[in-house]
Amino acid sequence: METLSQIALTFTPGLGNASIRRLIDLYPDEDIFSLPKSELKTAFGTHQSIIDNILNKSGFSRAEEELRYCEQNHIRPLFFTSPDYPERLNRAETDDCPALLYCLGSANLNPERSIAIVGTRRATPYGRDNTDRLVRELKPYNTPIISGLAYGIDTAAHTAALSHDLPTIAVLGHGLDRIYPAENRPLAKRILDAGGALLTEYPNGTAINPRYFPARNRIIAALADTTVVVEASEKGGALITAAIAASYHRDVFAVPGRLSDTYSRGTLNLIATNRALLVRNADDIAFQLGWPMAGQQTALTGIEETPHLSADEQKIANTLKDSGHLTLDEIASATSFSLPKTASLLFNMEMAKVVRTLPGHLYQLCL
Repeated sequence: METLSQIALTFTPGLGNASIRRLIDLYPDEDIFSLPKSELKTAFGTHQSIIDNILNKSGFSRAEEELRYCEQNHIRPLFFTSPDYPERLNRAETDDCPALLYCLGSANLNPERSIAIVGTRRATPYGRDNTDRLVRELKPYNTPIISGLAYGIDTAAHTAALSHDLPTIAVLGHGLDRIYPAENRPLAKRILDAGGALLTEYPNGTAINPRYFPARNRIIAALADTTVVVEASEKGGALITAAIAASYHRDVFAVPGRLSDTYSRGTLNLIATNRALLVRNADDIAFQLGWPMAGQQTALTGIEETPHLSADEQKIANTLKDSGHLTLDEIASATSFSLPKTASLLFNMEMAKVVRTLPGHLYQLCL
């Protein structure tokens, strides 16, 4: 289906993200606007108004304007079937992820790794300093930094990424014809100049609306392998993003702070209620996600070449390499070691950051 038709679907009254995705699943090789009425009735049944809107091509006039704007301003419309569309969004296990995105900039939206950093708009020096330090430590992992271009921690995250030569992606809650807050226009330009990207689901001309920003947060959460909350009060958008990330089965981290600090209450509550893992540094994230630790060159396929492992530890490593993740009992059975010996070996390997523990008392290689 041509780009104009893809955009027109999003402007067709009655069609939302879920129904557009369902239509494309039903007719992957068809132009939806060329389907006969009988096929549309199969898809929509008694929803006659939607059928009429498709047959009348009700969204085409606005779509033509939008496509013209995109071409004039070097904006890429990315339909969810495009190879350039962020695959992490398609894997987010929700029908509500955007069917279409608008992207300004050259950043790779399907990097090997990605991290979202969010927090309060009223960031303290503690929060800004920790954001910069964390991003600096992430430099060896070459991970893009994703945030929302808002005041506070979002601004600190984008700024730190630029300072430490990491790509950064800003997800907006409005169209690409404007920047909000206006004070971040220079920052948005720096992001683009450095090879980053501005990303939104909203067409140009979309007015600033407070309800669009929580919706924007679901894209931030879905784009990232993990979300880090640096500072947050007891309520706010950062906690919404963390909750959404958890619903997508993505790890959530939180930076601890002093008990008396207003903007540490949200992060401390996330940690205390086991909704987020405590993060001290970038290696904590890498360890939990199974990334090779900074400076560690041995790939998963080369686990046989790790000289610091004992013969028994090597046997466990080879078992985990073949199986992905196993329980203590399964590892003991596969290696013929006793349970106490297996537990002791796994403890040593975990301390050496060779294995990590997953939920459900499963063990997995970190290498």
